[in-house]
Amino acid sequence: MNSIVYVGMDVHKESYTLCCYCYDTDKVEYKQTIPSDYKLILKYIESMRKVYGEDATFVCGYEAGCLGYSLYHQLKEHAVDCKILAPTTMAITNTNRIKTDKRDAANIARCLAFHTYSEVYVPDDEDNSVKEYIRMRDDQKLMLKKIKQQILAFVLRQGKKFEGGKTYWTIAHMKWLKNLGLRGVAKETLSEYLVTYEYLVEKIERLDNRIEELASLEKYKEKVKNMGCFLGIKTHTALSMIVEIGDFNRFGKAPKFAGFLGLVPSEDSSGDDKNRYGITKAGNSHLRRLMVEAAQSYTRGTVGHKSIALKQRQQGCSADVIAYADKANERLRRRFYKMTLNKGVNRNVATTAIARELACFMWGMATGNIG
Repeated sequence: MNSIVYVGMDVHKESYTLCCYCYDTDKVEYKQTIPSDYKLILKYIESMRKVYGEDATFVCGYEAGCLGYSLYHQLKEHAVDCKILAPTTMAITNTNRIKTDKRDAANIARCLAFHTYSEVYVPDDEDNSVKEYIRMRDDQKLMLKKIKQQILAFVLRQGKKFEGGKTYWTIAHMKWLKNLGLRGVAKETLSEYLVTYEYLVEKIERLDNRIEELASLEKYKEKVKNMGCFLGIKTHTALSMIVEIGDFNRFGKAPKFAGFLGLVPSEDSSGDDKNRYGITKAGNSHLRRLMVEAAQSYTRGTVGHKSIALKQRQQGCSADVIAYADKANERLRRRFYKMTLNKGVNRNVATTAIARELACFMWGMATGNIG
């Protein structure tokens, strides 16, 4: 019988640490650190064939992180079986709290061997390119948020306070900022801040327009349109969900999808005792944040009311799709009010619960389980 050798790889920008685990020996062996070149991994595997036999099967794995899918594709092109492990799902075999690259590689090898991990979904090239574009846009959004905070903090340090309302970044607020009457270097500082702010606003608008174009591609058009029937799910969120998840059918049931997003409560059970805590926060943190943001739309408004914008997004969708989304929208909004007003549930906790159930409805939409 051919041996199966599991190669744990702790990968970094400059180096890879490798090791092997095999059921036959029940040992982690042949630890080695090499420069970050996939060709050296191939050489390592070939050298291990002299140890485990020419007919041995090798399975490699590394944690999702800085390398993305690049190493995976490089090894796959050379017919090497490679897995990308989701870090938050991996069992921890190193219990003495000493963390080194070699120990991390050993833990990965054991996780591969005993299947105590969840494998990261690897999207096709088009989905991955769109995903990277959307995440780049989101990075710009974070930069805009930071520059806004910096401007407000700077103005406050100058002893200035906006009296034109409680909402910032309106036309009135921008006019006020540009006419503060600061002098000298302070005036130059504010001017530079505002130049950066206006540049980012214009750039994000341009990026959002491009995302709308990408969403209209034949591959995504219908899926994005259907997802948009839910409250809070606009093009950006819908397309992000589609390109990052890929095949929704890989989650057998809706709760498994919610679990992948880290939106399910953690549990500590022993015998008849069951204790539930906050959400696990396992899986895709980017999509989890988008779902919680989308859930905010259910925290306001009248149950059953459909805005003009929502009606426009639903135009062109099938009657079954619209009915399914309307049912979800009404249920989730009513449930939020019941939790917060009748049961006194914390607002943030209630919003997270809505995000979890919204994710389940979105799974149903994506898989066609809308009956």
